[in-house]
Amino acid sequence: MTSGAGIYFDGQTSVRHDVGVTLGASGLEIAGRDGGLLAQWPYDQIEGMAAPDSVLRLGRRGSATLERLEIADPQFAAAVDERALHVDRTGLRQRRQRIRVIGWSVAATASLLLVAWFGVPAIAERLAPLLPAGIERKLGDAVDLQVRALLDSRSLGAGFECGNLDSEKPGRAAFDKLMQRLQAAAALPLPPRSFVVRRPEANALALPGGKIYVFRGLIEKADTADEVAGVIAHELGHVAHRDGSKAVLQAGGLSFLFGMLLGDFVGGGAVVFAAKSVLQSSYSREAEAAADAYGAVLMNKAGGNARALASMLDKIGGATEPGMKILLDHPETKARIAAINRLAAARPTAPLLDASEWAALKRICAG
Repeated sequence: MTSGAGIYFDGQTSVRHDVGVTLGASGLEIAGRDGGLLAQWPYDQIEGMAAPDSVLRLGRRGSATLERLEIADPQFAAAVDERALHVDRTGLRQRRQRIRVIGWSVAATASLLLVAWFGVPAIAERLAPLLPAGIERKLGDAVDLQVRALLDSRSLGAGFECGNLDSEKPGRAAFDKLMQRLQAAAALPLPPRSFVVRRPEANALALPGGKIYVFRGLIEKADTADEVAGVIAHELGHVAHRDGSKAVLQAGGLSFLFGMLLGDFVGGGAVVFAAKSVLQSSYSREAEAAADAYGAVLMNKAGGNARALASMLDKIGGATEPGMKILLDHPETKARIAAINRLAAARPTAPLLDASEWAALKRICAG
């Protein structure tokens, strides 16, 4: 329909005008009974007003006279509805807008997920080698506050570190000697800082900036000082390759992205998120293989037995074979052991610590 009847109020008087309404090219044309033009409303200036369901009541946006038009014919009302930009009796435009908003929201979420999956790791990989040593150490110190709190579950404070009691100091001296042998061979630009802590797990971990935690359980599990040294050499590989910094940058980037998604723009959980990622040691297969290779070569340089790293890895990871064919975040244990043994020097080796030093190291957490 292109025309119909309506009731028009000019907004200046209470007189009701029976009018004819025509759908013009650019707007509604409202004419009186005599055919005289009373008003012309552009489609983009027409807005809907509250009215019974059987009546389409229209007003003119920004009009100082509060003029209005009422149309009772449902077919003609639908025709007006189709043309007026700000009238939506059927709810179709609102539904379209809602669908559009949902679509853009889904697209934005998908974009964030793609950036999180592909972009953040790539950025972290390229950014970590560019970090100045001082910045990397500060980053490590910030993460260490959270890591220490998570590790020291019994709130031992200073007593969490082994080697400080008089009965433990010979063990600390032996541990320092072991670290000096490895550090001299590694010649890292940022000297590592190492600690033995009272944790029962057979594990060690490296933080950004070169701080290394060796767990009491690792020393208890080991049969030789070279087995302990091999695991530490592996962790020094992560330090040299800045894997911890990459993990922290990636975790911080993910925390920021999901903070945007969930409305936390402060990103206050980034450091906690990063600390947990370091504790989980969820490095890629490539990063773990590279750290294995670095550790084996470093043990060769230090004059130790690189096969001890393979032996310790077999003790720690062998329990997962063959039940789990491939660990999610690590190459298959047997394949790692074979790769380490291929890199081990063929020459005879001497233990990095003598028998008395090794016995002292075994007692480093005895107090």
